[in-house]
Amino acid sequence: MKKILLLCLLIFTFLAGTKTFAQKSGSAEFKRAFLERINSIRAAGCNCGTTRMAPAPPLTWNNILEHTARGHAWDMANNNYFSHTSKNGLSMEDRIVFGGYYFNGYKSFEVGENIAFGQSTIDIVMDEWLKSEGHCKNLMNPSFKEIGVAENHKYWVQDFGGRESFTPEQQKLIRSGQMHVVQGKLTSHD
Repeated sequence: MKKILLLCLLIFTFLAGTKTFAQKSGSAEFKRAFLERINSIRAAGCNCGTTRMAPAPPLTWNNILEHTARGHAWDMANNNYFSHTSKNGLSMEDRIVFGGYYFNGYKSFEVGENIAFGQSTIDIVMDEWLKSEGHCKNLMNPSFKEIGVAENHKYWVQDFGGRESFTPEQQKLIRSGQMHVVQGKLTSHD
């Protein structure tokens, strides 16, 4: 009887691990699992190294950021490297902006990225990012509003973005020429 229980426990453990690993990057289940994990941590707040990070608003999934994350994960896996800078010299910000996550027309703009290699599940990669002070601070950054995540052959990429639109009144003043945006700040036209 003990052998049967042990065998059942081993099979259950294997199947549970397989289900987590089988969450295909880009699938609805993959997106849901990442958002649930990240947003539960952001809602509670956490310690990033010795820094206490206050609760932060939830992130929403952004398909452009997912696309840029997928491209970088694919590039690292297919070109056998691990870096925030692509082999062609593009920085994380370059890849995100060239991928279509624009800053023009927004009053604030911020992007960030976490990368990892070798982890087999969402839970494992998230646990490791949370143990790293810099990665954890990206996860908890209240300026970030959106996220896209991808995995390719155990290369993981999280791309973060935060854009804040001008208010309708500010947009009206800009369109009328009464206000201008100079280096991200509004100035009046006198």
